[in-house]
Amino acid sequence: MKKIIALCAVTVIAGLLAVYGRDGLDLYRLMTFMDTSSAARDADEGPWPRLTQVCVHCHGQQGHSLNQNYPNLAGQPAPYVAAQLKRFASGERASATMAPLAMSFSETEIRFLSEYFARQSAVENVTFTPDTALQAKGEQLVKSGACAACHGEGLMGHDQFPRLAGQGHEYLLAQLNAFAKGERKDPSGAMTAVVSTLSADDRKALAEYLAALAPVAK
Repeated sequence: MKKIIALCAVTVIAGLLAVYGRDGLDLYRLMTFMDTSSAARDADEGPWPRLTQVCVHCHGQQGHSLNQNYPNLAGQPAPYVAAQLKRFASGERASATMAPLAMSFSETEIRFLSEYFARQSAVENVTFTPDTALQAKGEQLVKSGACAACHGEGLMGHDQFPRLAGQGHEYLLAQLNAFAKGERKDPSGAMTAVVSTLSADDRKALAEYLAALAPVAK
C-alpha cells in the first residue's frame, strides 16, 4: 500500500511539472502543507467546530492573550483550569462572561479544554513594558512572600496553583485587588491571607513584576 501511495505521489508531481512547470509543484507543496497542518490542528484541538475557538477572542490563539485584561491560559496546569471553569459555572467565582459560558460546558468539554491549554507552551508577555522601580519592588515581595512555595519554580504553577509568570498585567492586578476585597476566594485561604498583608502599592508592584516575568520551559 505504501508503495502504491508513493507511486501515485510521484505520478502527480511529474504530471504537475509537465503541465504547469515549477508553479504547479509549488502549488502541490502548498496543498500538502495545508493538509498536514490541518490534520495536526485536528489532532490537537479537535475537528470543527473547535471548542477552543470559543476562547480565542479573549484569551488569544492557543491561550496566548495579547490583551492585558485577560489571563494567558497557555501552560496553565490542567487541574487549575478545570477547577476555575467549575467555579465559574457554580457561581463561586463571579464573571458575567465566564459564568454562562462555563455553565454550557460538559464535564468532558471542561477536561478537554483544561488539557488542551496545559499542553500549550507559555510565552513571554511581549505587549507589556514594566515600570522598573515597581518591578524591582515586586521581585522582593515575591521572594519575601515565598510565592514559589505554592506556585512552583519560576511561578509556573502546578496542580491547583496557577501560572503567574507572564500573565496579563491588568488581570493580575484585578485578581489581587479582588482577593484583598474578599470578592474572590480560594479554597485553601492562602491567597486571602497573603494579600491581606499587602498595601495597594504592593499589589501594583507584584502585578508589574509578575506580568514582566518570562515563563520558563517546563
